Order: sequence, then structure tokens, then C-alpha cells
Amino acid sequence: QVQLVESGGGFVQAGGALRLSCVASGSIFSINAMGWYRQAPGKQRELVANITRGGSTNYADSVKGRFAISRDDAKNTVYLQMNSLKPEDTAVYYCDADISRWGTIGYFNYWGQGTQVTVSS
Repeated sequence: QVQLVESGGGFVQAGGALRLSCVASGSIFSINAMGWYRQAPGKQRELVANITRGGSTNYADSVKGRFAISRDDAKNTVYLQMNSLKPEDTAVYYCDADISRWGTIGYFNYWGQGTQVTVSS
């Protein structure tokens, strides 16, 4: 089985910073793209950023210049450095990853359970 576990969420004042981590564990053969999404109350889940195995990144316009996604493949971990946080960044943040498991063919998408980020004004 495969698990993704996020950490690093919390409560921060506007202008502050947080660093989220997401560790993938289990019978992992290979990880392709990894990403971060968020969902605010009453809103749809939206892409925040993603990163390919080759290191190419993509960001939502609302976070460009403030957030940075990175990954450590030796640790099966993806990070999201969030700077200059705004109240509108308040949401549950989820990581996802396209993972190939040992003994299987193809990549499947897995999700973490989410971590709350709250930014006060």
C-alpha cells in the first residue's frame, strides 16, 4: 500500500511563512509528478503547484512569486515553501503524487489527508 502524509500546517499571521512537507511511503517503485492542492471552505479544490520528476514546476497565478515547490526524491518528499502569506491562502492543503508500485504497471494518483493552514489578518 502507499500513503502520503502531510505536515507543517498551522496558524500564522499575514505576511508570515510556513513550509509544508509531504512524505510518500509504502511499496513505491517510482514517483512521477507531485503536487499541492488546497480547498477553502465552500470552494472547490484548486491546484496550488506541481513539479515533475524532471523538476519542471507550475504554479497557480495567485501564489506565483510567493510559494515555491520542491522535491527530494531520495526521501520521496515534496515541499511547499509558502511566504508572504495572505488570509485568502487559508485552506486545507493536500498533496498528491503519481506513483508506480512494485509489481504493478502504470502510475496511479494518490492523495494525502490534508493539513490545515490558517492565515490571520
